[in-house]
Amino acid sequence: MATGTGEEPTLTVDELAARAGVTVRTVRFYSTRGLLPPPAIGPRRVGRYGAAHLSRLALIEELQHHGMTLAAIERYLARLPDDLSEHDLAIHRALVASWSPDSAEEATRAQLERRAGRALSEDDIDRLAAMDVLERTGEPDAFRVDPAVLHLGIRLLDVPVSLETLLAARAVVQDHTRAAARELTRLFHDEVWGPYRERESDPEQVETMKSLSAHMQPMVVQALVTAFQRSMREELRATYAEE
Repeated sequence: MATGTGEEPTLTVDELAARAGVTVRTVRFYSTRGLLPPPAIGPRRVGRYGAAHLSRLALIEELQHHGMTLAAIERYLARLPDDLSEHDLAIHRALVASWSPDSAEEATRAQLERRAGRALSEDDIDRLAAMDVLERTGEPDAFRVDPAVLHLGIRLLDVPVSLETLLAARAVVQDHTRAAARELTRLFHDEVWGPYRERESDPEQVETMKSLSAHMQPMVVQALVTAFQRSMREELRATYAEE
């Protein structure tokens, strides 16, 4: 099975486990079940893991949080293409995470650095906060972290983009996603919920609409992600063609 990344795998199994927040035993168990691609074999026949392994571990963790059994996770992963990159896997995880409410976790700086595999400067923390990966608390070394985007945020720390640019990008994304969410909610309220308003006293109908709303969320998220990816490709193509 391909790892789906152009990067050279550099992590030992111990380093992979530390970065993923699991035990080495768990990594080996997942490997024997076929949930993880085999490592690249380096000098002295030491297995080396890369970003795609980290992303796949994060996806497995998210699926487990939703109560899926290992057998169900195996079937889910078996349907994914072998050559998915770590970015594709991150999108899959984001879509899975959209099935449930926000689940921020408390983490110390030491725990963050263990997951990052590196020391984190104050500038790194500011950049992660700008990307909505974490938020500071009243304690200097304690944070609320969004585990769904932590791995991707850490990888973006090495992208040569200024903090000001990240803040501007976040503002653009927030403004447009809020507008989209507002319009989609209005559309759902007027066109779907509206016809049932006269029957709101019927508990069965109310529960049906609540269930429909919950099931629509991941589909809407996937539609937005797909539309955004296509729009970005078109914009980049047009921009580079002009230049």
